[in-house]
Amino acid sequence: MSPAATDFDIPFLRSRRTNKWHKFPDDVLPAWVADMDFGVAPPIAEALARLARNQEYGYAAREGALAAAFARRMQHRFGWTAEPADAHPIGDLVQASFSSVMAFSEPGDAVLLQLPSYPPFMAAINDTGRRLIANHMRDSGTRWVLDLDAYEAAPDPRARVLIFCHPQNPTGRVFTRGELEQVAEFAIRHDLIVVSDEIHADIVYPGNTHIPLASLSPDIAARTITITSATKSFNIPSLRCAVMYFGARALKERFFARIPARLLGSPGVTGVDATIAAWDEGQPWLDDILACLKSNRDWLAQTIGSEMPGVTMRLPEATYLAWLDCSALALPTPAGQFFLERARVGLNFGETFGAPYANFARLNFATPAPVLREIIGRMAEAVRGFSAA
Repeated sequence: MSPAATDFDIPFLRSRRTNKWHKFPDDVLPAWVADMDFGVAPPIAEALARLARNQEYGYAAREGALAAAFARRMQHRFGWTAEPADAHPIGDLVQASFSSVMAFSEPGDAVLLQLPSYPPFMAAINDTGRRLIANHMRDSGTRWVLDLDAYEAAPDPRARVLIFCHPQNPTGRVFTRGELEQVAEFAIRHDLIVVSDEIHADIVYPGNTHIPLASLSPDIAARTITITSATKSFNIPSLRCAVMYFGARALKERFFARIPARLLGSPGVTGVDATIAAWDEGQPWLDDILACLKSNRDWLAQTIGSEMPGVTMRLPEATYLAWLDCSALALPTPAGQFFLERARVGLNFGETFGAPYANFARLNFATPAPVLREIIGRMAEAVRGFSAA
């Protein structure tokens, strides 16, 4: 593996002008936002260097290039045939989720969302005047699982949209074909439009397989907007490039009848060229990164189990995010606040993923192994000190 990929030290990481390393004071080690502390694939670096060499900053001639690359990637990676004409380039998946909610529901309508959940999805519901139906996942004792039956006990007649995240953030679940078929049947039966966030689809660990929801059948495809990007798996979030894929032409027409395309903008040339390079040529680099992430994940699970009694982590099947349950510690503050104050480690606070999750925190383990060991060492010391008090 290239040293540039995983051997960055803390002084170098602090020298980068990234939000991850500059949100907290300098004595805090950050393990929060979903941003990897690695480099990028050589084809991406070359694509960006080529733009600089050629001073290619005029209006870009890339019509259809991103949609075609998306279709190639879906076919090669997941065996899913996607039509380039039904893909729409966009700069930001949060924008995609907001616009989809607005296109397929009205103020006062209800939107179903599994919790815990990526916070901007809740904002897409609340900030647009829709009502959040919280469908809480359950900890089965080994993994987090869906509980769609909980909704069936009191269905909402104004439910219009399901925001579905898979692989799931923050629990790291890769849903099985059987689970996805249950979701598809549920959405069809309740006549829901599905916004399927599949941005973490490339970061899946051995023994698990990502299956695009819209690939299950024409019926579920006809009501599914798949939103995805190379930004998480290839470490290029600041380049702002993503794709909305409409599983049927009629669905795309309904969307743009409500949301003018000009309101969505479009990705810049750096994001487009970097994404095409990533999807077409970056897989060898990603394979190396996945090996590093798996090593970090496995070490993290073992170490939390042995060094942090009272903290539970279900092994993530995907993503580079660990969802830590600190309920058994009976902390005097939210878990994220505890580790910030006592360990000087910056995590995502659990309550931002849903009000009931203050005893949880999300930890990003996509960092060089020595940095991760320092982070966990600080956290373990804080837990020991609290437990001994």
